[in-house]
Amino acid sequence: MDRTLDNGFEINPTGLVEEIDYGTPAAKSDKTVSLTVDGFRISVPEGTSIMRAAKEAGITVPKLCATDMLNSFGSCRMCLVEIEGRNGTPASCTTPVAEGMAVKTQTPRLKALRKGVMELYISDHPLDCLTCGANGDCELQDMAGAVGLREVRYGYAGENHFDAVKDVSNPYFQYDPSKCIVCSRCVRACEEVQGTFALTIEGRGFDSRVSPGAHELFLDSECVSCGACVQACPTATLIEKSVVEIGQPEHSVVTTCAYCGVGCSFKAEMRGTEVVRMVPWKDGKANRGHSCVKGRFAWGYTTHRDRILNPMVRAKITDPWREVSWEEALSHVASEFKRIQATYGRNAVGGITSSRCTNEETYLVQKLVRAVFGNNNVDTCARVCHSPTGYGLKTAFGTSAGTQDFDSVEDADVILIIGANPTDGHPVFGSRMKKRLREGAKLIVIDPRRTDIVRSPHVEAAFHLPLRPGTNVAVVNAIAHVIVTEGLYDEAFVRERCDWSEFEGWATFVAEERNSPEAVAAVSGVDAEAIRGAARLYATGGNAAIYYGLGVTEHSQGTTTVMGMANLAMATGNLGRRGVGVNPLRGQNNVQGSCDMGSFPHEFTGYRHVSDDATRDIFEKLWGVPLSNEPGLRIPNMLDAAVEGAFKGLYIQGEDIVQSDPDTHHVAAGLEAMECVVVQDLFLNETANYAHVFLPGSTFLEKDGTFTNAERRISRVRKVMPSRSGMADWEITLAIAKALGVEMHYDHPSEIMDEIAATTPSFTGVSYAKLEAMGSVQWPCNEKAPEGTPIMHIGGFSRGLGKFMITEYVATDERTTGRFPLLLTTGRILSQYNVGAQTRRTENTVWHPEDVLEIHAHDAENRGIRDGDWIKLESRAGATTLRVKISDRVAPGVVYTTFHHPDTQANVITTDYSDWATNCPEYKVTAVQVAPSNGPSAWQEDYAEHARLSRRILPAAAE
Repeated sequence: MDRTLDNGFEINPTGLVEEIDYGTPAAKSDKTVSLTVDGFRISVPEGTSIMRAAKEAGITVPKLCATDMLNSFGSCRMCLVEIEGRNGTPASCTTPVAEGMAVKTQTPRLKALRKGVMELYISDHPLDCLTCGANGDCELQDMAGAVGLREVRYGYAGENHFDAVKDVSNPYFQYDPSKCIVCSRCVRACEEVQGTFALTIEGRGFDSRVSPGAHELFLDSECVSCGACVQACPTATLIEKSVVEIGQPEHSVVTTCAYCGVGCSFKAEMRGTEVVRMVPWKDGKANRGHSCVKGRFAWGYTTHRDRILNPMVRAKITDPWREVSWEEALSHVASEFKRIQATYGRNAVGGITSSRCTNEETYLVQKLVRAVFGNNNVDTCARVCHSPTGYGLKTAFGTSAGTQDFDSVEDADVILIIGANPTDGHPVFGSRMKKRLREGAKLIVIDPRRTDIVRSPHVEAAFHLPLRPGTNVAVVNAIAHVIVTEGLYDEAFVRERCDWSEFEGWATFVAEERNSPEAVAAVSGVDAEAIRGAARLYATGGNAAIYYGLGVTEHSQGTTTVMGMANLAMATGNLGRRGVGVNPLRGQNNVQGSCDMGSFPHEFTGYRHVSDDATRDIFEKLWGVPLSNEPGLRIPNMLDAAVEGAFKGLYIQGEDIVQSDPDTHHVAAGLEAMECVVVQDLFLNETANYAHVFLPGSTFLEKDGTFTNAERRISRVRKVMPSRSGMADWEITLAIAKALGVEMHYDHPSEIMDEIAATTPSFTGVSYAKLEAMGSVQWPCNEKAPEGTPIMHIGGFSRGLGKFMITEYVATDERTTGRFPLLLTTGRILSQYNVGAQTRRTENTVWHPEDVLEIHAHDAENRGIRDGDWIKLESRAGATTLRVKISDRVAPGVVYTTFHHPDTQANVITTDYSDWATNCPEYKVTAVQVAPSNGPSAWQEDYAEHARLSRRILPAAAE
C-alpha cells in the first residue's frame, strides 16, 4: 500500500494521517535562495525561515511556539541555531534564509541552551503525563525527549503556581491554566486565523497565563469555539473533552464537512468506529486548516438517541409508526407508487433531492424520477435558496455558478458583501475575508441589519448601506447609475468581452433619474451620498469582489438582483482574474452539487434543458428508456397539485420542507392531501409528521461520495464508520428502483461519478482517482481544463459575449400596512444550521436554545415590549410566538429572526410570494405586527399536539 499522500502528508504506521508542520508559513517569492543546513545544500524561496528550510530538507529543529499555521513569534527559545559568521544563537523561526548561509542546528552549545530552556518549562509544569489527556500527543513531552532532558534542577518540578480550577464551561473543550507554557499560540491563532481576538495573555512574568477575558469563563467570553486555539495548543492546556474521555485516536480518515457551503476538509480521528475528534485538514483547499464550531465539534448528532435506525410505515399520518424490515418498507413504497400512477397517471408522483446528500445520491434520485417514475417531477431545496443564482449568472455569463475560488479573496482590494452574513453563515470563509480586510482591503456591506462584519476587531466597513428589505434592485441600479454617469466603467473590457449595444441600452436605463441615488434614497432608506461613495469605491478601488447570499436571492426580484450584480462586475471589468468576481455563498454543504446534478424539473445535469434533443438522447441511450421533454413540477407546483387532488406520491431525500419552505400552512395542506409521502432522513423531522413511510438515512460519516461547495470544488466524502441504519442513502435509492422493477447497478459511488462524468460536459475529467491524486478539483474539469478551473471567465465567457440585462426595480407585492407595519427579514446564526435537525442535537444549543426576534428599541417602546418578553409575531399568512431581543442591529421598522427551531416555525409567517423567474420564496420581506403575548399561538399548540401524535412508535412487541 502506498503510504504517502500528495502535498506533504503522510500516513504513519498506526494509520493516522499526519500533517507535517514546517514551523512557519511558506514564502510566496518566486526568487530562490541557496544555503546549507547541517552540511546539506538546499534551495528555497526567498523569505523562507531557517526553520522551514531545515524541515523541507528533512531536518527537524526543536520548537514550541512555532507552527506553520501562524506567523513566526520567536518566544520559546527552543529553535536556536548557529549561523557561520554571525554571533549569537538566533531563533530559526524568525530568521530568514540568505544566499550562501551556513546553518548548524545541533551543536554542544545549542544542546545545552535548549536543555536549560526546557528545564525552566518543566519546573512549572505538572508531571502527570501518564494520566494527562494529551499523553502521546503533547509537544512539550516530545521536545523534552528531543533535547534529552532527564532531570530538573529547579525547585518545584511537577508543581504549578496556579491553583485555579479547570475551566470546563465550554461544552467541547477544557482549559487548564496549570499546563500553560505561555507560548501564545492560542492567542495568535485567535487573532491571525479566526480574527476574533478573544484571547490575551493575562498577568506578567511568572504570573502570565492565557485568558479569555478578565475573570471570564470561556463560555461567557467572545470565543466562538472555532477550535483554532485548541488545535494550536502544544500541551493539554486547551484540549477537547472527547479526547480526555475517549483517549488518543489510533487512525484517521480525511473527509468533507456536511454543514455549510464552504466545504471544509477534516480528519476524522477515530478509535475503532468511534469518532474522537474532527480536526481541520491543513491541505483542505477550501478551509486551509481552519474550522468553525459546527464542523469542528457538532458531529454528535451521528450517534444521538433520536436517530431512527429502522424503516417504519403507517397507513395514515394519524397512526403510530410501525417498525418493519427493509424488504417490507421498500415493497410498500413500490406498491403504493405503482398504485398511484395507475390510478392518477404517470405525473402524480415525484421526488425531492437533498442538498445535504452527496452528488452521487442526488444524481440517483433525479435518475429514479426521470427513468423510473417516467416524468420530470424532481426538485431540490436549492429552489428555495439559490435558484436565482443559477438563472441570473447563466443568463449573464453562461455558467450557473460563482466565478472564483476562495483563495481569490486574498487579492481583493474591495469586498462588497450584499445580503450575506459570512461570519455566521460561512464562518471559515468569513475569517479569511476578515484577514484580508485587516491587511487593508476596503469593505462595503449592503444589508438591512448591521451584521458582525460591519464592525469587528480591526475591521470596519467603509460603507454600510442599511437598505429597506426588498429594495436590493433599486440600490444596485443606483450604484450602476453612479458608475455610468461618472464614467467609471471599463470601456475596454466591455467592448472586448461583452455585447456593446446591450451595454449601451443598459447604460441608458441606469442613467435615468429614477435610478439615481437621490431618487433611490426615498425608496431604500439609504443615504444618497453613501450610495455614491460605495459606487465610487467599488469601481475605482482596485480588484473588487462581490459576495452575496440569501439576502439577495430570497426575494421576488432575486434573479433581477443577481443579474444586476453581474452587470456591475462586467461594467467595471471585475471578472476573469483573482480578487474579483460575483460569488454566491451557498448555504448547505451540497447546494451547488444538487443543482449541478440535474435536480431541477427543467434541467438535466450540467444545466441542460430537458427539451434539448441531443442532451436527452445521451441519457436515453445510457438508461435505455424514453425521457419526457416537458419540464416537470417544482415543489410549489407539487403542493398546489396535491391540494387540487392531482399529485399523490412524493419521495423526499433528506429535506424538511415543512420547516424550511415558506407558508407552512400550505406545505402541510399539500402533504396531508397526498396518499404516500416517503421521507428518507436521520430523524423524525417536521415533514415526517406528514409521512407514510420513513426510511432511515445515513450521515456523512457513514458513506462515500462527493460534495461540491460554493466555489465549485468537488471534494471526497469518505466513510469512516458503518452505516448505523444498514444502508447509505445511495443504496436506498437503488433499492427503491429495484423494488419498482428497474435495476440500477452500481457497486460503489465512484461508478456513479463515472456515469456523471460520461454524461456531463463540465465533469468529464472528474473521477475518484483524480480526486485522490489532487485532493479536490473545481469544475469545469474536462479536456480544456484537465485540472479544473479555479477562476472562471478568463479571457471570455462560456456564452460568448457577456450579456447586460435591464434590471427594472419592481416593488414587492408584500407591503406594510396599518395592520402589519413592520418588515420581517430572516437569517442564520453561527452555532445553528439550517432547520437545526443536526445542530439542535448537539451541545450547540448552549449558544442558541431558541429563536428570538430582534427589534429596535423605538418599535419595542411603542408596543410596550421589554427585552426578553414573549411576543406574538403575526403576518397575513399566520402567527407564532417567541422571545424578543431589543437591538440596534436593525433599523426602526425592521425586525429579524432566525429559523432554526421548529417550536417557533418562522415560516408560518412567511408568505407565498416568490421570485419571478425561479419561484424562490421571498423569505426576506414579510409585513408583520409585533405585540405582547401571554403564551403560544393557537397554531403552535395545535402543531405541537399533531407532532406528538405523529411521532408515536409502536414497541416491537406490538407488531
